[in-house]
Amino acid sequence: MDTPLHLNMYEEYRRLAADIRTAQSQVAEVRTEASSDDDLITAVANGSGELVELHLDPRIYRTPDSARLAADITAVVHRAAELARQETFSILAAFLPPDATPETADLRAGPMLHELDRQLAGEDR
Repeated sequence: MDTPLHLNMYEEYRRLAADIRTAQSQVAEVRTEASSDDDLITAVANGSGELVELHLDPRIYRTPDSARLAADITAVVHRAAELARQETFSILAAFLPPDATPETADLRAGPMLHELDRQLAGEDR
């Protein structure tokens, strides 16, 4: 038989899971943009830090230096991913330990939700 304490715990789990799902939706909408210093390269990353758009101004072909172009593209993509990581961290920070940082935290909401769903299903009872 569930006691009021157990019912309160399960309600808290449900509320926390709902809050995490809301944050997960916010993360799914994250788009961060970074550009090269000369604005010839622009990268857009999603909340997972994955590249979703890359814009190359045609003027990049004026100086045929493929190694430099590759390095510049890589740097811009990394900057966009870092901005996405920071924004995602700010969305999920309330669910992470107080000492978590964007560099050390696992910013995937799925594992948190899986554990809460497992708890709600009574697997730990």
